[in-house]
Amino acid sequence: MSSLYRLIYTSFRKPECDEEEIDNILSACKKNNPGRNVTGVLLHSDKRFIQYIEGEKDEVLDLYELIKDDPRHTSVNQRNFEPIANRIFPSWEMGYKDVDKIAFDTDASSINEKTFNRLIKGELDFDDNAMRILQLFFKMA
Repeated sequence: MSSLYRLIYTSFRKPECDEEEIDNILSACKKNNPGRNVTGVLLHSDKRFIQYIEGEKDEVLDLYELIKDDPRHTSVNQRNFEPIANRIFPSWEMGYKDVDKIAFDTDASSINEKTFNRLIKGELDFDDNAMRILQLFFKMA
């Protein structure tokens, strides 16, 4: 069995979690995730978050425990946790997208960005509940 896992959660963004706080979250991800060997993507709207995290099982679970206690969001709900054979976002410490804007930010490879853009447009056909959750977020956000 693989020790590589993915976890997806959703939550509600608190009103006081402004753009500066989003920048703080992303800065912390870019600083801390490489040491954990964790990659993924954070999607947000004015009201919601969804985050896809991939990495070694224990690192992903430890990170999720920290995330659940973050005061910038509420109603954290794990949507998916399962072993995976390969990473989808191998070079992203944490890509992110504000789904209410066109903004997209990552310091990572353009290949991951192209995969992500195809994913959110529904151009990739995944037989995969986790990917369907990410696509559904864009329709609901």
